[in-house]
Amino acid sequence: MGTAVRDGALLVVMTTIFAALALDITVPAVVLSAMALSRWLVSPEIYPVEPRGKTA
Repeated sequence: MGTAVRDGALLVVMTTIFAALALDITVPAVVLSAMALSRWLVSPEIYPVEPRGKTA
């Protein structure tokens, strides 16, 4: 009986560690992707590009 409880506790601990590790990698990746996307969406409005060949 002690072995089954120990195995179950070990499984819960390992699952928690690997879930936290996955979140530790996923959350910064999502944040950095959102930052890059927001910069890409805002950049054309900040720095408008005029077509070449036209004069003022």
